[in-house]
Amino acid sequence: MRKQPVKKNQGIYQIHGLNGCSNIIGEKNLKIIRIDIMIGGNAEKKKWVNSLAKVKIYPVYRMGKDQFLKKYSGKRTQGIVVTFSGNIIQSLPSFKMSTDNECLLVVDNLEDPQNLGQIIRTAECANITGLLLPEHQSVQLTDAVLQVSQGAFVHLPIFRCGNLHQQLRILKK
Repeated sequence: MRKQPVKKNQGIYQIHGLNGCSNIIGEKNLKIIRIDIMIGGNAEKKKWVNSLAKVKIYPVYRMGKDQFLKKYSGKRTQGIVVTFSGNIIQSLPSFKMSTDNECLLVVDNLEDPQNLGQIIRTAECANITGLLLPEHQSVQLTDAVLQVSQGAFVHLPIFRCGNLHQQLRILKK
């Protein structure tokens, strides 16, 4: 598969909660910047969370309840927050030589981050090959989108293109 150039979209993101964080940790394409764990929180009771500090692969910071809640006020964290970076948007490959039946989900004019997060989650469950988003007139990948997806974005390739109509014509050939 020949890949087409894509703009770099390496940002710093934050996701919280046990399910979302468990999908991020160990993912080779993402760099874990820090893991914040609340002492006495729900996350600390999980074996896999406690093992993170022991293996010393990731920078793990344990915080008291007051400090943690002050830093992450208004968020339902379950006692764990992961800050990470990486290229979530991938280059769109050419599917000309593919022998598999590929199924791309094309999303256009979507403005609500919550909806995009749910679409990513549903598409990953439906075994969709990838998600194609336009660069303009569409919601961007934000912490809110990634949070709602509950880590499904790790398993689903997300592509972005400049002109959706033109890209669809190319893909049909």
